[in-house]
Amino acid sequence: MIDAFFASIPAMVLSAGVLVGLSGALLGSFLVLRGAAMLTDAISHAIVLGIVTVWLLTGHLSGPVQLAGAVVTGLVTVALTQAVHRTGLVRMETAIGLIFPAMFALGVLLINLNARNLHLDVDAVLLGEIAFVWIDTVQVFGQPVPVANLALAAVFLINLGFVLLFWKELKIATFDPALATALGFAPGVLFHALLALTSVTAVASFEAVGAILFIAFVITPPATAFLLTRVLSRMVLIAMAVAALSCLSGYALAVWWDVNIGAMMAVMTGVFFVGTLIAGPKDGLIAGAVRKRNEARHIDSLTLIMHLAAHEHTARAGDENTRAALTSDLGWPDARARAALRSALDGGLILRQPGAGAGQPTLHLTDAGRARARALSPTGRNAAPAK
Repeated sequence: MIDAFFASIPAMVLSAGVLVGLSGALLGSFLVLRGAAMLTDAISHAIVLGIVTVWLLTGHLSGPVQLAGAVVTGLVTVALTQAVHRTGLVRMETAIGLIFPAMFALGVLLINLNARNLHLDVDAVLLGEIAFVWIDTVQVFGQPVPVANLALAAVFLINLGFVLLFWKELKIATFDPALATALGFAPGVLFHALLALTSVTAVASFEAVGAILFIAFVITPPATAFLLTRVLSRMVLIAMAVAALSCLSGYALAVWWDVNIGAMMAVMTGVFFVGTLIAGPKDGLIAGAVRKRNEARHIDSLTLIMHLAAHEHTARAGDENTRAALTSDLGWPDARARAALRSALDGGLILRQPGAGAGQPTLHLTDAGRARARALSPTGRNAAPAK
């Protein structure tokens, strides 16, 4: 079974995508909550400069030296961005927009000038090609394993170990950096360690999905999870699940439509986000619209009982305490009046009784309705209950 798994091209492609998604979502959850998600964009572009610089100095295109170069470049990018922001002259997003295009452009320029005849292509770095991860393998206990998958698995385990080991510290530093500092947790060090791991993960992801598409896995699944829960542990797990589902569904659709697999996986993260944004049970647009409609109906029902209380025991009560009076006196459309009546009836605030002869049914406050009307009226809160 193990031999069949590693010999299966679809299994290797899917496992590479899932590992990228899991690693990105795991780290991205903390970056999104800290409001530093776009630093991922800066790092993913800027480390192109680190890759080509390390190659120019050492001749290595992969391995620990490249990872070290990526980490250094990523941290330099963050340091320069924060330095520009601390001047107080520009906002953080502007600082990011100033630093990473400059570093990325310099990296592209160096590639064009010095690496034209080498396997160091800008398109490969940015977009990757996950369909070919199975070609380059290494023997592990006699079993050929794709190098990209092996690197991604190692990076995921390192990221997972870091998050589990420093879970409490990361949680406090994310939501209350001042408290983390007071407790001696060094939130700045944790944050830069998180960014360093993000740089390493980005480099390991180049061959699978490329630098640009890696950003989607770091930002979009955590953003989707944030729409579903406010509990950190659940958010991280949901983000990882969304990333994995995006890879599986993206692969299936890419094969069906014969399009770029990595790009389709990233697109599916956006599909899940948009679906959650629209249909999320708590913060989705539909749920929000329903909640606003119910709140509006509740307010209308309170307006209704105040109207009834104002005319109760008056000579015009028979005329004013009807549905027709709501449309004429309050200017409500008939549909709004019916919705307010239904809300007040369901809430036990009013009763509807047949009118005299062929007249319209009349509306009457219940004891609960009178109590609510007194509570809402500034002059009636201390009044004695009606006999």
